[in-house]
Amino acid sequence: MNHDEVLAATRLWLEKAVIGLNLCPFARSVYVRNQVRFVVSDARHLDAFLEQLDEELDFLATTDPEQVDTTLLIHPTLFADFLDFNEVVGIAEEAIVEHELEGVLQIASFHPRFQFADTDADDITNYTNRSPYPTLHLLREDSITRAVAAYPDADRIAERNIETLQELGKAGWDALDLTVTLKP
Repeated sequence: MNHDEVLAATRLWLEKAVIGLNLCPFARSVYVRNQVRFVVSDARHLDAFLEQLDEELDFLATTDPEQVDTTLLIHPTLFADFLDFNEVVGIAEEAIVEHELEGVLQIASFHPRFQFADTDADDITNYTNRSPYPTLHLLREDSITRAVAAYPDADRIAERNIETLQELGKAGWDALDLTVTLKP
């Protein structure tokens, strides 16, 4: 898959959905300051992907947050099945422990077929974590702590996101037009 296409679709989703709908009120500032690292993986199997995850964890842990505050590790083809991807998320969380980065980094996950427990697959609330491609979001805990402290009612973000998407509905989500057409 073409990296430009993957990056364009991911940026469009970030701009129109995550930032545009304010699903993550902390995303705008790091995005406009170019502190988001986008990494498209070409790993052909899980082991190679996990090696790349290890590299990205080490990179983020040792890089100045003013240069790179967060990383999106995207794989466009390897994890089509959400349940398989969810198992990879568990392995990725174990990698945080193995790298002795507990309390330093954490992982959030996004997937085109993301589904919260006890929801139907087509429930609009699942779209809070739906992305164009399977994505591991590597975040600095210090950055999260600072952002949460500065944001009023941070504990209501998830609830507000559900309300936003319920008001938007599937037709409203589709109207965001998150499809990318690249010029040849």
